[in-house]
Amino acid sequence: MNIYHVVADGSGWKLHTQGADKALLSTLTKTDLLEQLPSYMAGRTGSVKIHTETGEIEEERTYPRSEDPRRSKG
Repeated sequence: MNIYHVVADGSGWKLHTQGADKALLSTLTKTDLLEQLPSYMAGRTGSVKIHTETGEIEEERTYPRSEDPRRSKG
């Protein structure tokens, strides 16, 4: 399973694969990136770690949902 990160990048936000610097998606706002995320992840399997502006992980999402190892609704 690939691991992706949503992080602040200068004046905007980007999605990148863990260990890579190249942006797979980039937007001006975090909200815009999170809105585009489900479409980008359609057909892909991965864990997306969503960071705060300071770099802390605030949320993790698994795509597709059926791949989530936890049985929680979160």
